[in-house]
Amino acid sequence: MNNFRKIEKVWQSRPTIEGAGVHLRRAFGFHEVPRLDPFLLLDDFNNSDPALYRAGFPWHPHRGIETITYVLEGEVEHGDSMGNQGVIRPGDVQWMTAGSGIIHQEMPKGERSGRQWGFQLWANLPRSQKMMEPRYREVPAKTIPEAVLDSKTRVKVICGALNGSTGPVKDIVTDPEYLDVALAPGAAFRHTAKFGHTVFAYVIEGKAYFDQSRDAYAHEMESAGWWDVKRDCAPGPGSVVLYSRRGTDIEVRTEASGVRFLLVSGKPINEAVAWYGPIVMNTAEELKTAFEEYEKGSFIKHPQPQNI
Repeated sequence: MNNFRKIEKVWQSRPTIEGAGVHLRRAFGFHEVPRLDPFLLLDDFNNSDPALYRAGFPWHPHRGIETITYVLEGEVEHGDSMGNQGVIRPGDVQWMTAGSGIIHQEMPKGERSGRQWGFQLWANLPRSQKMMEPRYREVPAKTIPEAVLDSKTRVKVICGALNGSTGPVKDIVTDPEYLDVALAPGAAFRHTAKFGHTVFAYVIEGKAYFDQSRDAYAHEMESAGWWDVKRDCAPGPGSVVLYSRRGTDIEVRTEASGVRFLLVSGKPINEAVAWYGPIVMNTAEELKTAFEEYEKGSFIKHPQPQNI
């Protein structure tokens, strides 16, 4: 039986400026809620000019979410108000559960040539977990397994399991999967996602066909009622490919060029989202409380985040 997922929508990341002046591309954010539930935001910071990222993300609070930072090139120094500090290096991941509250900073440093490239994904927490004890998961590149499916397909498994390889990040409440997939020209990648989970791909390099039909217009007619006549049937760099929640299997194929993309999935929370800046709660009243506590100095509920 054909149980392939169809593409619901494809769109391009857009340039924006965040923090103290970091130029990046936003794949999705506030305006896409709740389309990608439980995911809130994905930023792609890819720059070769230190003047466009050096100011970084100075001290700021988070509550109610998880932030997942994955560095490809360059380094990101980080620290928090309780004295924790470290460096996220190429290939490393930091999975930070803000929970009840963390005040921290992230300062991109770039490599010797000036290049800085990586991603930050925000995942929501359900009401029952929003005020949980904060924790860090520092994930060095060497602990992330690479599944070699065939001579043309390599997959880094950050979270989830694939072909006998299990990612080092486990026991996350939204049951996420986070894969870094690289396909050579003429490759085919088939993957089974959990039924009902939100699934999206973000294209890093190259281009590919992300569904069996190879029809760039079919899903627009079915779900949105309009066409994007400029769309390439094979989405390229900076494209977000959002799949329907119906079905399980995903198929990606390349032809003349290869492709590299992030494939992310998670269990929808299906709760109200109240979001302002770096804090995401369920109600406006909870947001007001969070910012009042931040101003009064009572924002931190647990004196030392767990480092696991």
